[in-house]
Amino acid sequence: MQQQLFILKNNHLWLSAERCIFWEEEKALILSDLHFGKTGHFRKSGIGVPQNIFKEDLQRLFAQVQFFNPLQLFIVGDLFHSHANKEMDMFLKWRNDLAHLQIRLIRGNHDILAKKYYKEANIDVTKQKLSVNNFCFTHDINETCEEESSNTNFTFSGHVHPGIYMNGIGKQSLRFPCFYFTKDYAILPAFSHFTGLYKINPKKTDKVFALVQNRIVKIQ
Repeated sequence: MQQQLFILKNNHLWLSAERCIFWEEEKALILSDLHFGKTGHFRKSGIGVPQNIFKEDLQRLFAQVQFFNPLQLFIVGDLFHSHANKEMDMFLKWRNDLAHLQIRLIRGNHDILAKKYYKEANIDVTKQKLSVNNFCFTHDINETCEEESSNTNFTFSGHVHPGIYMNGIGKQSLRFPCFYFTKDYAILPAFSHFTGLYKINPKKTDKVFALVQNRIVKIQ
């Protein structure tokens, strides 16, 4: 598993090829758009999506926790995809095995489970935004943290599943998930492999790290 050190406002952020960030100073793993339960909802609707997609995402998350050994997870929205299904039972087992780990969820548009489920899973839920040591965490970048803390000077978000498109010879075009950094905010790639991509159009001053076959490739 490849990592890339990115220093942001004197904070050490380790970008992981597995679509998350380890914030060294806070010993926190930052990730977005896991959409747990999504494959189960597709199968319930008669669409033959294999369950191993969900299992692989859960195993990847466990591997990241084992590797970085964080004290907490900051999930910037869409931990779950919709209403509860059998895949949630697997998540609860995973959660019980890591009961020491604090999970802080900034609610996304797909996080519609009843409050009692989050309580049972020992997940701290924030409705729109969370400020921690000058950083803001929100699902949608259109939500700001200015009124919450005058010291907040950078925002982490998800929601759009950012992707970068690269053109090759013969009019070939490839697209990859990416970390997208501007001077004011970052948009994380969707952690789940079972998501689409939204094409970003970075400015020259922006930083983009594409995720290509378990490698991190700095585009600009």
